[in-house]
Parts: sequence; C-alpha cells; structure tokens
Amino acid sequence: MAEKLGPEKRHSFVHNGQKVFEWDQTLEEVNMYIELPKGVPTKLFNCTIQATHVEVGIRGNPPYLNHDLTLPVKTDSSFWTIEDGEMHITLQKREKGKTWSSPIQGQGSLDPYVADQEQKRLMLQRFQEENPGFDFSQAQFTGTCPDPRTFMGGIRSD
Repeated sequence: MAEKLGPEKRHSFVHNGQKVFEWDQTLEEVNMYIELPKGVPTKLFNCTIQATHVEVGIRGNPPYLNHDLTLPVKTDSSFWTIEDGEMHITLQKREKGKTWSSPIQGQGSLDPYVADQEQKRLMLQRFQEENPGFDFSQAQFTGTCPDPRTFMGGIRSD
C-alpha cells in the first residue's frame, strides 16, 4: 500500500529550455536524476555530496552542477549511482518529513499548488508508515495540509 503514496511523477528543473535534472521526494529522501551525455565512460563521472552542497561533473572539467542544497542532508546515508545512462543521487533528509520545494537552493522551486500537493502526499505517507495495514492512498485533505513533521505530536523516531 505504501507504494500507492510514492511520487507519481518526477519534477523537472529546466534552465534556458534545457532539462538540468528531474527530482522527487519521500518522507526520508530527495532523489535527483540526471541524464548523462552519451559517449562518456561512466567511470569519468563524479558526484560529491556534502551536508549542504552537491557537485556533479566529469573529471577534468568544470562541474555540471555545483550548488547548495535547499536543506541539509545526512552525508553518511546519501549516495549516488549510475544506471542506464542516468545518474541517480539519493539525498537522505536530515529532517524526516520536511517538504522540500527543490533540491537546489533558489533553483526550480515548485509552485505553491504543487508544493501543497507534495506536502499532502508526504503527510499520507506518514500516516501509512505509522498505521500499517490501513490504506491512505484515497484519503484527501480539505484546505491547507498540516506539516507532516509536527502534526499530532510529530514524526515518531525509529
């Protein structure tokens, strides 16, 4: 049932008409997806994840991305992989349940309606996690959705 509340689609960050990356999020992580240029050996790609910064590029060249993150991440749980010509960066949120408007600070933020939809989806994920066996995938909120980190006593720690 939890998969019903997963991200339905990726958000795209487009700059000057070119897709820079796509991304989605869950209660615990933000995922970035970067389509890699063809013809470059995968071993030449590099990604450095710091608590508040991410850098992606091809060794020996200026970085493709070199930006501060919107919020801090847990570096020991964050990682990156390459599969089928796509780099997948998994950023472990330091604040579980916090709704991110974008992975990159000041770049490609969600519009208010989409941000509210994301917060509602994360709240339902939280309910699902706390109440296994119940299906919250069809639940709806009227009005503004509360913050999933603090609503009704906040997110339970593991």
